[in-house]
Amino acid sequence: MSMSDQSRHEDQGRLEDQVKGQEDRKEAEDRQEEQKRVEQVVGVISRRIESLEQHVSDVKEDIVHIRKNFWEDVTVNFDDAIEAVETYASIKQQAEVLSERERLHRHASNQLKTLVRLQKSPYFGRIDFREDGEKTAERIYLGIGSLLDENEGEFLVYDWRAPVSSLYYDYSPGPAQYETPSGLISGTMELKRQYIIRDGVLCSMFDTGVTIGDELLQEVLGKQADGQMKSIVATIQKEQNKIIRNTSKRLLIVQGAAGSGKTSAALQRVAYLLYRYRGTLRSEQIVLFSPNPMFNSYISTVLPELGEENMQQTTFQEYVEHRLGDWFTVEDPFSQMEYIYTAMNEPGYNARAEGIRYKAGGEWLRVIDAYVESLRNVGMCFRDVKFRGRTLISADAIKERFYEMDSSLRIPNRMRLLAEWLLGELKRLGKKEINRAWVDEAIELLDRDDYQRVYQELRGKKQFSGETFNDFDRERELLAVKVVQEHFAPLRREVKQLRFIDLAALYRQLFEDPQLVQSLTGSLELPGHWPEICSQTMACLDGGNLFWEDATPFLYLKERVEGFQTNTAVRHVFVDEAQDYSPFQFAFMKRLFPHAKLTVLGDLNQAIYAHSTSGQDFAGLATLYGEEHTEKIILTRSYRSTRPIVQFTSAMLRGDNAIEPFNRDGKKPTLTKVSDQQDLAEKVAARIGEMTAAGHRTIAVICKTAKESREAYEALREKVPVRLIDKETVSFEEGFHIIPAYLAKGVEFDGVIIYNASRAQYGRERERKLFYTACTRAMHELHLYCLGEKSPFLADAPVDAYVEV
Repeated sequence: MSMSDQSRHEDQGRLEDQVKGQEDRKEAEDRQEEQKRVEQVVGVISRRIESLEQHVSDVKEDIVHIRKNFWEDVTVNFDDAIEAVETYASIKQQAEVLSERERLHRHASNQLKTLVRLQKSPYFGRIDFREDGEKTAERIYLGIGSLLDENEGEFLVYDWRAPVSSLYYDYSPGPAQYETPSGLISGTMELKRQYIIRDGVLCSMFDTGVTIGDELLQEVLGKQADGQMKSIVATIQKEQNKIIRNTSKRLLIVQGAAGSGKTSAALQRVAYLLYRYRGTLRSEQIVLFSPNPMFNSYISTVLPELGEENMQQTTFQEYVEHRLGDWFTVEDPFSQMEYIYTAMNEPGYNARAEGIRYKAGGEWLRVIDAYVESLRNVGMCFRDVKFRGRTLISADAIKERFYEMDSSLRIPNRMRLLAEWLLGELKRLGKKEINRAWVDEAIELLDRDDYQRVYQELRGKKQFSGETFNDFDRERELLAVKVVQEHFAPLRREVKQLRFIDLAALYRQLFEDPQLVQSLTGSLELPGHWPEICSQTMACLDGGNLFWEDATPFLYLKERVEGFQTNTAVRHVFVDEAQDYSPFQFAFMKRLFPHAKLTVLGDLNQAIYAHSTSGQDFAGLATLYGEEHTEKIILTRSYRSTRPIVQFTSAMLRGDNAIEPFNRDGKKPTLTKVSDQQDLAEKVAARIGEMTAAGHRTIAVICKTAKESREAYEALREKVPVRLIDKETVSFEEGFHIIPAYLAKGVEFDGVIIYNASRAQYGRERERKLFYTACTRAMHELHLYCLGEKSPFLADAPVDAYVEV
C-alpha cells in the first residue's frame, strides 16, 4: 500500500470513528432525554394516583354513610295516597344518590387501577407523525391507557386503541394514514420507537420498521409462563392489528397456526370494541365460547389488565347442559373424544364414528328442517297431562286438538294456542276436583299457619271479610278452591313451559323407522351404518342419556317446535378453537344470536374431534353468513415456540402448511426410548427435575387420553409433585401438570413432555393432528418419550430436527 493510500485509509477510519462517536453521543442524549420524560410522566401519574386515592376514599365513605343512614334520610308515610307518593319519591331520590356515588366510585377505582399499571410502565411505543399540511411532527406515546396533562390539555400517553395508535402497528417510517370517526388522516411517520420500561426505569429503546421489533418480542417471548395469558398490546403485529380493529364485517374468520396469537388478538379485539363503542357496548353484551372451563381461568386476567371488565365466558357444553339438563344426562365432548381415541376395538365403533360425522353436518340439519315441516300435518308427539296418577287430558286429545288448527300456522304459534287451550281445560277440570275426597284430606292436613295464610289471602282478595270462618260450607268451598289451585299450580307451570310436548319421542321417531329419514332426504345418501346408528341412538335415549353428537340437533328440534329462544342483547360472539365446532353447531349459534357479529378463531391443523376428520374448513361458515359479510385473515407466523420446536412440529403436517417460525433460538426437541413403564416414569421424573432447575415454571406431561393421564399420574405422583388435569378442572396454575392432549388446546407451557410418543399411541392417521396439537403446546423445551416403536409421524421430520437420546 502506498503512503497516499495509507493516509487516505487512516483519514477514512478517523472519519468513521468520528461519525460513530457522534451517533453514540446522539444515542446517549436521546436515551437521557427519554429517561427524563419517563420520570416526568411517572411523576404526573404518582401525583394523580395520590389525588385519586383520596377521592376514592372520600366517595367510599359517602357510600358507607348513605347505606348506614338510608332510612333515616327518607320520609316514610303511607297514611294516604299523597303521602305514599311522596314516600316513594323520597326513597327513589335517596337510591339515585347512592347509585350515582357507587358509579363514581367504580369509575374512579378503574381509573386508579389503570394508573397503577401505567406507573410501572407508562408507555411502550412512540411515533412522530407529521400530518399533511403541518410543518412539525407530533410525538405520540402509546400505552395501555390514556394519560392527559390537565395543565396543558395534551395527551402524555395515548391509549393503544385510539385511532392514531393504529399507525404504530401498521406502518414503518414514511407515508402513513389512519381512520378517524371524521375521516381519513394522511401524513408522514418520521420516527417509530419502542421501549422496555420496568418500574419507571427505561431499560432499553430501539427504532424499528413496520413490524414490532424482534428485540421486544424476544424479551417478551423468552419469559417463562406463569399460569395466565398476558396482554400483548406492546407486541401486536400488523396482521393481528387487522383482526383487532376490524368492525366492518359480520363474520371474521381468523385461521392461524399454533402459537400465532389468535386468542391474544381476539382478547385485545374485545378490549378495542369496548373502547371504540364505550357509549353503546357493555362487556355483558360480548360472549366468548372457549374450549373448556380451565381455559377461562387461563385468559381471565387479560381484559382486567387492560382496564376492562371480562366479557361473558362459557363453553358450548355448559350452554347445552343448561338447556337440556332437565331432560337428559348429556354426554360431554371430552367423553365423546375419549371414546373415539380408546374404543377402536369395541363393537359398534365404526357406526358410532360415522354417526358422529353425519349428525354434525348440514345434511342432518336439512333432515330435521324437513322433519319439522312434515310435523305440520302428521307425527307430532305429546304427553298425557296427569294428576295424582290419573290422566286428566290424554296425549291423543292434545294431538287431535293440535291437528284441528290451521296447518298454515307455524308450529310454535300452534303450540302457544294449544297451551292456552290446555290452561282453560285445567281450569275447567280443577272445578271438578273440588268435591273429591283428596281435597277434604288436604284441608284436614292444613296446620294453623297454613290455615291462617289461606285466610289472609282470601281476605286480601275480599272473598271473605269476616273475622273468622263462621259458615262451614262457605269455609270448605273457599279452602277447597285454594287447595286445588295450589295442587294444580305445577301442572299449569308445565303447560306454560310446553312440557306436554314429548320431545324425546319426537327425536326418537327419526330413528325408529330407518326409512323415515330416507323419505325426508329424498335422493341424498344415508350413512352405510344407518340402521346400527339408529339402534345406538334409541338405546341411548331410552336410558335417559343423549350422545354429544345428538345434543345440538335435539336442541335445534326443540327450538323449531317450541320457538327459538334468541338472545338479541348480545352484539359480539367469539368462538375459540372454532375448528372443533360442527357446521350444525354454527348454524344453531347463528339463530341463537341473530344480531351478533361473529369472530371465529381456529387452526385446521388442530381439528381433533371426530366430526373434524372429514377435512372440513370454514367455507361453509362463510356461506352461512354470506361471502360479502365475511372477512378471512390467515396467520402463518408462530410466536409461541422456539424455531427448532416449530420446525419439528410443522414437519408433521402434510400439504401446504407454510408456518413461519419466529426467530427465537432454543434446544432441539428430544426423543428418548424407554424399556418399560417403570423406566418411563423414572426418566420423565428426572426430566422434570432438569427442567425445573433450568427455571421453567409451567411443565406439562401431555398424554393422549384421560385414561393414559391417570396412569401417568399414578406412576409419577410419588416421584414429583404433579397435578392431574381433567375435564372438571376449572383453574390453571403454575407447576407440573399431567393433562390429556385435547384439554391442553389453547394453553402453553414452558416445557412439554409427550408421555408416550409410540406407534401404539399415535399410529393412526386420525391421531396425527392430536399428536401435533400436543407438541405445539411447548414454548421453550419439548421432550418425547417412546415405549416401543416410535410414532410414524416422527418419520416426516428431518433427521436433524430432533435428537434421539
